[in-house]
Amino acid sequence: MNRTLHQSSLLHIFINSNSSSHSAPIHKIRNRPWKFAAVGLSGNDENSSKKENINNESSPVPFPTVLKAEITQETIDFFVSDAEGDPDCPSSGYSSIDHALTALRQQKFVIVVDDDDDGDHVEGNLVMSASHVGPSSIAFMVKHGSGIISVGMREEDLERLHLPLMSPDNQEDSSAPSFTITVDARFGTSTGVSASDRAKTVLALASPESRPQDFIRPGHVFPLKYRNGGVLCRVGHTEASVDLVTLAGLQPVSVLAAVLDPEDGSMASMATLRNLALDHNIPIVSITDLIRYRRKREKLVEKGAVCRLPTKWGSFMVHSYSSKLDGMEHIGIVKGEIGDGQDVLVRVHSECLTGDIFGSRRCDCGNQLDLAMQLIQEAGRGVVVYLRGHEGRGIGLGQKLRAYNLQDQGHDTVEANLELGFAADAREYGIGAQILRDIGVHTMRLMTNNPAKFSGLKGYGLAVVGRVPVMTPITEDNKRYLETKRLKMGHIYGSDLSEFKS
Repeated sequence: MNRTLHQSSLLHIFINSNSSSHSAPIHKIRNRPWKFAAVGLSGNDENSSKKENINNESSPVPFPTVLKAEITQETIDFFVSDAEGDPDCPSSGYSSIDHALTALRQQKFVIVVDDDDDGDHVEGNLVMSASHVGPSSIAFMVKHGSGIISVGMREEDLERLHLPLMSPDNQEDSSAPSFTITVDARFGTSTGVSASDRAKTVLALASPESRPQDFIRPGHVFPLKYRNGGVLCRVGHTEASVDLVTLAGLQPVSVLAAVLDPEDGSMASMATLRNLALDHNIPIVSITDLIRYRRKREKLVEKGAVCRLPTKWGSFMVHSYSSKLDGMEHIGIVKGEIGDGQDVLVRVHSECLTGDIFGSRRCDCGNQLDLAMQLIQEAGRGVVVYLRGHEGRGIGLGQKLRAYNLQDQGHDTVEANLELGFAADAREYGIGAQILRDIGVHTMRLMTNNPAKFSGLKGYGLAVVGRVPVMTPITEDNKRYLETKRLKMGHIYGSDLSEFKS
């Protein structure tokens, strides 16, 4: 039976303000006390929030809508530890990025691993600074690797040495490694295949003094084109290796080789990689940790125009930002004076065209944005960061519509993303964190039901000192969506949605 939940069930929460103009009683859900404020939806009729939907249908909310919320002092235990949100803290089982940088400066190897949840489909590469290579290090890479010695190089160095891509057609495939034509050093080598010859070729590629005529083409060493932006643009071993040697203060040219299983020649498992690391005292680092490390230290956004923005909630100042990584534009909507940046009410909102603009009832996005703007207006001080490019939890608008079709066929929102070949949630919040820092926020009360936003925003000189749950209407259209986020994605709501099954 289709129906809208009684408006007394539309719970909204806010904390830490003296306002009490919309007070309401404490509600009990399944005999458990929750300090929530009952909130109505009001249009022209102040009592409209108390009326039941007599047609038992999911009726539209009148426009304009004001979402009222009591301001209480309740904060729910929701916080992650500092370590979990610190970009400098390595993932479990991995070495820190700083440890790897030290090893590279000491002319040692590092093992760089991409990420796979079950550990059975990883790729691990031995990585070293190309300028530190010798015959013994090449021999070690050949012994434990595929035998293919690759050299990660920046585009300007490849152009200087006249090394075009082996297959120009791969330029549009951001996931594919970009090999150039192979080379051998022209001088001081014989066949080019020995460890000594290949070490000389790698050193020649790493030298800023080398010229195109210093190489024979084809050869036995495989240069790889590094994509500008490194791991922040492409999550690959080429980019990770060049990023690491650059962060170590070395010449931005790396040498790398994939590690294989010594028994069957397959890609080395995580267990094999760990054994190799233990036997030879080699740090293992995760590409994901390197991404977080870089995002903490590098300015990734550029501020644009700032202007006054009168809205239906009140007057705000809107700050435009563009990402240096992909050119995507984002905005920060600011109310009041941020001042010392302490205890600022913050909402980091992912773009949702269907929900934010067209009022889709499949999700709660538009209602959450509406509520956040209204609460910040009432508080007189706060920031909404609106992150574009987050449609469908990072899969894009067209793919999100395909996911909707799958949901209509019985998939939940997580299953639909996975069925399309995407992660359940591909969003990241580093750009949002940098926007908050630029606006002047230091500590915040974060308006969210999503624990991932805590770890996604911490470690950038920001601290989350409180959570403000954002409860919006639960309808037949979005009930399963909200329940899936609670059960599969760890979202925390003020009520058990099974309480509202028809």
